Amino acid sequence: MKLAILDRDGTLNQWGEQGFIGRPEAWIAIPGALEAVALLNRAGWHVVVATNQPGLGRGLFDVIELNAVQARMHKELAAAGARVEAVFYCPHAPDEECRCRKPAPALFEQIAERYGAEGPEIWAIGSGVEHLQAAQNVGAHLVFVGDGAAGALPRGTVCHPDLLSAVQALLAAGDAQAAVK
Repeated sequence: MKLAILDRDGTLNQWGEQGFIGRPEAWIAIPGALEAVALLNRAGWHVVVATNQPGLGRGLFDVIELNAVQARMHKELAAAGARVEAVFYCPHAPDEECRCRKPAPALFEQIAERYGAEGPEIWAIGSGVEHLQAAQNVGAHLVFVGDGAAGALPRGTVCHPDLLSAVQALLAAGDAQAAVK
């Protein structure tokens, strides 16, 4: 099995002006991100999103608005010939104690269980250190995308400037294991 678990904000789409995306029209794909998902799909990868959505817990938007944002994401992906199979999200604010808010591992554990995937079959790709820390807890391969991390990256993290270059390197390696060497 080949399973890619992507972070959403900062990986697939640009960050919103207020630090979150609470309206569909604010969801703007990062150049090349939709193509990257399409490349993974065509290569037989399962693609899933794991995202913290603290705006729900803070009351900045509701589930209806979040679903509208996700609907726009799915629509734009489909227009590019791409597909995200599922979106797992934590609805809690940072001050709420939960096991699903990344860097806690529960979202990754749920995804691994749903797909019957073991750590070595999982590639976590994201622009946030918390995403990679959560993935490290399940033994996934770690890929950071973006200009710079706000914190120390977990050991063994591979870095790329964006999702498209990360996916191209992963697929060019032929064997996913070779992409980290």
